[in-house]
Amino acid sequence: MSAHASTAESRISVRDIRLRKGQDPLVCLTAYTAPMAGLMDPYCDILLVGDSVGMVVHGLPSTVGVTLDMMILHGQAVMRGSRRALVVVDMPFGSCEGAPEVAFANAVRVLQETGAQAVKIECAPAVIGNIRYLVDRGVPVMGHVGLRPQAVLVEGGFRARGREAEEQNQILAEMRGAVDAGVFALVVEGVAESLATELTAQCPVPTIGIGASAACDGQILVTEDMLGLFESSPRFVRRYGDLRGLVASAVERYAKDVSTRRFPGHGETYFSTRRKAGAPLVDIPAG
Repeated sequence: MSAHASTAESRISVRDIRLRKGQDPLVCLTAYTAPMAGLMDPYCDILLVGDSVGMVVHGLPSTVGVTLDMMILHGQAVMRGSRRALVVVDMPFGSCEGAPEVAFANAVRVLQETGAQAVKIECAPAVIGNIRYLVDRGVPVMGHVGLRPQAVLVEGGFRARGREAEEQNQILAEMRGAVDAGVFALVVEGVAESLATELTAQCPVPTIGIGASAACDGQILVTEDMLGLFESSPRFVRRYGDLRGLVASAVERYAKDVSTRRFPGHGETYFSTRRKAGAPLVDIPAG
């Protein structure tokens, strides 16, 4: 039995997530590295290797520049660091919009090279057919409707969606299309509470909100936003820590200790057992 197989057996499954519809809320966070995945794993039902890694870790202005190789690299790291949570990897911009065979090949590569249990796809109308193609061939897919970060160039920025009747109907139609295509869960981002409530009531699979109110079947946040790593964050984020302040304070203290030669100290220094400090070196004969 492979390591991937034995690990997968002990994890929360896609079926487990689907059965949580209307039950206790699903706890979800993004993860990009093994150490962070290990810290979050005991508390999360889903760890999402989000394409937000492009902005959070690599400093990109949007998720559009994220590549398949980047997602696979971070997916591998998260799988190494976690044992319990269902791990879902985002399919990046351009990886699922073309021919269904190409989308399938890309998704298969993600699952095979990372060992993750599912992929997530933003549910633009053009990819609904591809989602069905993937699901029919054994690829579990989580959908994503509402504010779609990969559509930032078309939408003209990151803005809440569904405030007008036309957009509300469009998002509801995207939800129905995603469900008909076979998604096992649906991320709902950046919509008003009334729409999130209606969408969750109509959706037969769990909805996972991000900026979509407590009406959803679960919640997800970008972990670094939640931990306060950045100076500013979206209004829907509640900060549960001050990682930015802790890191800045630690680096400042380190810099002072280095500059005043207080670091490294005696406890952080290796000493020879062969001679005392200052004693002459002893020549060791060759041979």
